[in-house]
Amino acid sequence: MTYYDTLRDTRFPLAHGTGEMPAVGFGTLFRDLSVTTQAVKAALEAGFRHFDCAERYRNEEQVGIALQEVLQAGQVRREELFITTKLWNTNHRPERVEPALAASCRRLQVDYIDCYLIHTPFAFQPGDDQDPRDEQGRVIYDSGVTLIETWRALERLVDEGRCKSIGVSDITLEALKALVAVARIKPAVVQVESHPYLPEWELLEFCQQHGIILLAFAPLGHGMEPNVLEEPVITGIAQRLQKTPAQVALAWSVQRGTAFLTTSATPAHIQENFDISTLPHRAMAEIREEIQTRIRFNSVVETGVPGFIPRKK
Repeated sequence: MTYYDTLRDTRFPLAHGTGEMPAVGFGTLFRDLSVTTQAVKAALEAGFRHFDCAERYRNEEQVGIALQEVLQAGQVRREELFITTKLWNTNHRPERVEPALAASCRRLQVDYIDCYLIHTPFAFQPGDDQDPRDEQGRVIYDSGVTLIETWRALERLVDEGRCKSIGVSDITLEALKALVAVARIKPAVVQVESHPYLPEWELLEFCQQHGIILLAFAPLGHGMEPNVLEEPVITGIAQRLQKTPAQVALAWSVQRGTAFLTTSATPAHIQENFDISTLPHRAMAEIREEIQTRIRFNSVVETGVPGFIPRKK
């Protein structure tokens, strides 16, 4: 008799929205946009039902093609899918929010979004240029709108049934506390960089106290140095349990109460990232107590400009 471990099937109920978010999520940010449709189809085949998209990624149409193929073939029902997309920084003005969501829905070929996130709390100059810069190459921010004004526009989308929940990405604990204090509809989801080198315990605790799901991006450290997947504590546990270091880090993520996003265009890696199973208590304690390295790989929380920080070995 084979024992079936249900960790990969974990779903977190949305306390401030409707439905449940599958803990195991697939991110759709690819350097090469042409791989998008095939990668999303491979992820659906592997068992992923949670897909994280964004206007900024410039490939929602390709994601939509993959989703439509499986939906029309009857392989998956829309209700089984959890689709997140994000409002980009140039669309923070309240009058730009609904048209931005409508455009994302059109590209993704869906009638509603399960979770609509503010991509970063930083408003950029409104317009069609996603990366507005001045002559010196500095980002042009928009001082004419506040985060709470943008949030109010998102709340209206929930009222209208356009999205089932709302949240924010790349936010600091202080900024999140300020938003939660005044929000009529609280954030259902907060998406931030998090991995064993950036566990964000304080942020996680705040989220759990307020019924907010913490959704980790770069849960494997984005392959950067120092490499999470070469961390001796992780590799030791992997060896002991006959799992890969990636599977250990991802299982840790779900077991401590966070959802995660991984991205790959390689079917074998996609399958590996889905195929996680429960870690023993001892392994969870080792990761928490023995890993001392603390590092943030993405500076987006400081600038609103996504991007991993290049580091030399």
